[in-house]
Amino acid sequence: MRIAYVTQWFEPEPNVLKGLAFVQALQAAGNEVTVVTGFPNYPEGRIYPGYRLRPIQRQIVDGVQVVRLPLYPSHDQSSLRRSLNFLSFFVSVFAYLALRRSRFDLAYVYHPPITVALAAALLRIPFVLDVQDLWPDTIAATGMRGASTLQRPLGACCRFVYRRAAAIVAQSEGIRVTLVGRGVPAEKITVIRNWADPQVERIRHQHAESGPFTLVYAGNLGRAQQLGNLVEAAAILQRERPGVWIKLYGSGIDEPELRMMVTMRNLANIQFAGRVSAVELAHEFATAGALLLHLGDDPLFAITVPSKTQAYLASGRPIVAAVNGESAEILRKSGAAIVVSAANPAALAEAIRDMADLPDARRSAMGRAGAEYYARHFSFSQGVARTVELLEGTYSSVTGGQRSR
Repeated sequence: MRIAYVTQWFEPEPNVLKGLAFVQALQAAGNEVTVVTGFPNYPEGRIYPGYRLRPIQRQIVDGVQVVRLPLYPSHDQSSLRRSLNFLSFFVSVFAYLALRRSRFDLAYVYHPPITVALAAALLRIPFVLDVQDLWPDTIAATGMRGASTLQRPLGACCRFVYRRAAAIVAQSEGIRVTLVGRGVPAEKITVIRNWADPQVERIRHQHAESGPFTLVYAGNLGRAQQLGNLVEAAAILQRERPGVWIKLYGSGIDEPELRMMVTMRNLANIQFAGRVSAVELAHEFATAGALLLHLGDDPLFAITVPSKTQAYLASGRPIVAAVNGESAEILRKSGAAIVVSAANPAALAEAIRDMADLPDARRSAMGRAGAEYYARHFSFSQGVARTVELLEGTYSSVTGGQRSR
């Protein structure tokens, strides 16, 4: 198959779940894949060094053909600027696919944002929609200013895209159930769980480095994560359990506010470590005392499973989680985590303290249980195999079984 993989976010941007390794696996299965993406600007909303906006840029990255299209770079709480970011990339994708649609048999479209899929839907290109977040729910939950005015048009856009999609991938059972409740035919939806970066699976140690207990968080420092609760928990720990350290990897729109909270409370037990490469992060996971998963208390987050859930399990380290719903259920079943409810700093502080007080052997056993659970349910190879099967079945159904040369 000749596949256009259309995604607004792609490497070298961080936290790209379905990036180069995913595309290389699709190609290894016998497909010709072209990545259609934007110029990298996430999460600061500035074009990365080494890139400049132009009508089109073609690259070959580790054997993968990448086409970069212009967009308005932005990632802040302004509804106007974020709308321009999404709509500018929509226009670029629409123009590109309109001119080159004959070169592709099928599109695989990563959502969010939904505007990427809107281009394929309007052009009537057969496409598979990968739903990682529910819109407009996510826009409202993350607190973007002016989100209320966008709810109705975004909801209509989503319904239109769902109707036009040849197949839909849902990353969680909760998303599948919600989509069915919104009128999407159940037979159109396939649940394919997310996986960890394959480098996390390869870099796995059985024991953390000796020294103070360090809790590691990695990912977006944004509104959905509500890490102000973690700062409150750290204040409790500094008073009651000195010697416990918290290290935050990543960046996001809430980082300045979080840094201010840490400074105002004179907290010495939180370190902002910035963004690092996937390989460095995998090593940090493997040598941490434990890993932290945290989301806000919102009904939307109870039905989504953040991708770091799988990354943490794959790392073979124990987990402290302050989440509700499906993620909490997965982590409890894994045997790898101490789980408390979201948005409860006192409960989170107690969970971190309890994890730090466990013997090293017990924490190592929890980590091994998580890695084994990941291998059974979420591995990269399983997820890719199911994706290839879905793509082949979808292509066969939309072409009547005729294969391209």
